[in-house]
Amino acid sequence: MNSTDALAPGLPQGQAGYADLSRSVRAAGLLDRRRHHYLGRIVLNFLAFAVGGVAFVWLGDSWWQLFVAAFLALVFTQLAFIGHDAGHKQIFRGRRANDVTGFVHGGLVGLSYGWWIAQHTQHHANPNHETRDPDVDIPVLAFTLEQGHAKRGVVRWIAKHQAFLFFPLLLLEGLSLHWSSIRSVWGGGVRKPRLEKVLLVLHFAAYLTAVFVVLSPLTGIVFVLVHQCLWGVYMGCSFAPNHKGMPTLPEGHTLDFLRRQVLTSRNVRGGPWVDFALGGLNYQIEHHLFPNMPRPNLRHAQVIVQDFCLRHGIEYAQCGLLRSYRYVLEHLHAMGAPLRVSR
Repeated sequence: MNSTDALAPGLPQGQAGYADLSRSVRAAGLLDRRRHHYLGRIVLNFLAFAVGGVAFVWLGDSWWQLFVAAFLALVFTQLAFIGHDAGHKQIFRGRRANDVTGFVHGGLVGLSYGWWIAQHTQHHANPNHETRDPDVDIPVLAFTLEQGHAKRGVVRWIAKHQAFLFFPLLLLEGLSLHWSSIRSVWGGGVRKPRLEKVLLVLHFAAYLTAVFVVLSPLTGIVFVLVHQCLWGVYMGCSFAPNHKGMPTLPEGHTLDFLRRQVLTSRNVRGGPWVDFALGGLNYQIEHHLFPNMPRPNLRHAQVIVQDFCLRHGIEYAQCGLLRSYRYVLEHLHAMGAPLRVSR
């Protein structure tokens, strides 16, 4: 028996269970598109972006601009959430309209939409898989004991103390996302490299021109650092609670689709403000089971999915926001423990 079988009591393995759950969700109308909801959200995001731009120009060369940098970090993350939803075809039924939305939002925040789709699709197919999930393959972190033992040099030292360094490392997440996008686009790893090159060049040219035309060099550099670092922290804090600290699946596991998605994911409670702050990613279990479900429908699906899992003896992980970060840090601390006692 594979060790992962211990995680899967109750409902017999196979697709029948997921088919029953899917019928219940579809019958409730939760896979229907919510275009008006998304239109309102996109308009509000663009208005917030415009307000940030007007405030930036109006303040001029002032250290008050650091508040604008923090505000724009929040706006950039909300724009990225829309790009995420477009990539999953949550907004429109057709691929073209979703792709246009995704490319526009990717261009606004300086990310490659094509690179993100390729990586995120692989993550959804293999959540928390020790070799196939790109989100578990982060050079400076160890999510399994095997990964920890393979670290060398400075990276090994970071892995030893990764629980303490996790949030400081998120300050670099925004820059890492930009660099991964650039490397993928210029390396030919996307479907539309010419379009993505144009979008990235336009983004960085407009961004840096605006910063260093309006601000002095020192203020401009600090503005960029504050904006990019806070954006990275917000992005990292939005995605980290979803899977980190949940079971990691080995090669050759026997879990079916339903269990693979449920047992490796964690929901975060907290009400409407958490729904907004995390862009709906706090319903990670439902999102992984139905990745094309519109964001506002996830909270309604949560009731159906949790009840289904409880009735069939499938463990359903859910906790508060702060507790979710504690689980993440506890797991990272445990994975670094052998490195702290070794020479």
